[in-house]
Amino acid sequence: MSEETKVPAFDAKDVSDNKVIACLAYIIFFIPMLAAKDSKFAMEHAKQGLVLAIAALIIWIAGMVIPVIGWFLIGPIGSLLVLIVAIIAIIKTLQGEFWEIPVIGKYRSTFKF
Repeated sequence: MSEETKVPAFDAKDVSDNKVIACLAYIIFFIPMLAAKDSKFAMEHAKQGLVLAIAALIIWIAGMVIPVIGWFLIGPIGSLLVLIVAIIAIIKTLQGEFWEIPVIGKYRSTFKF
């Protein structure tokens, strides 16, 4: 695992103080960016929430644009997968953990905020 995709270490106080705000990143990614910009825990979840939102947008576009396969497979299955991933991430966040989303979570390191 490269240094960029390594799961970061967080201060226990930061985690306990900001886990509720951090979990909102998987619903609307920019909420932690506004409400807890000094929290490393919340910012990492905001980055990952942004990556998940981009993936959801790509799935939605592919589902709309690609005839038949997109309408009946890519769109519905992809949307369900995004929902399941978001629920798992919210649960892990509320437990005070950082769960890197498989496949796409590593791209959070491309965002520097």
